[in-house]
Amino acid sequence: MEQYTIVFASKAQNEYEESVLWYLKKSEEVSLKFIVSLEDTIQKIVKNPFINKNLYKRFYEINIKKYPFTIVYVIDKKEIIIISIYHQKRNPKYKISKKK
Repeated sequence: MEQYTIVFASKAQNEYEESVLWYLKKSEEVSLKFIVSLEDTIQKIVKNPFINKNLYKRFYEINIKKYPFTIVYVIDKKEIIIISIYHQKRNPKYKISKKK
């Protein structure tokens, strides 16, 4: 079984942090549940990265359970690069854009 390393693109890291902070304003409990759900989703990606929907060319996506977010990622050798933690109400063209 191949072992993959998770890498966050700077855009995805910013989206992750902003989302956690937004949920933290609601409540610490909700924020922690979001983090757990996101981390569970990342573990699903690591276990079987090619099973998820192939969005476009080499981009894959998976929805985060119970939250309106999609993780967009690419697979590069032994790395899974998370490109975006995309809020589903945003314009879809920003899913794979490197700009924020």
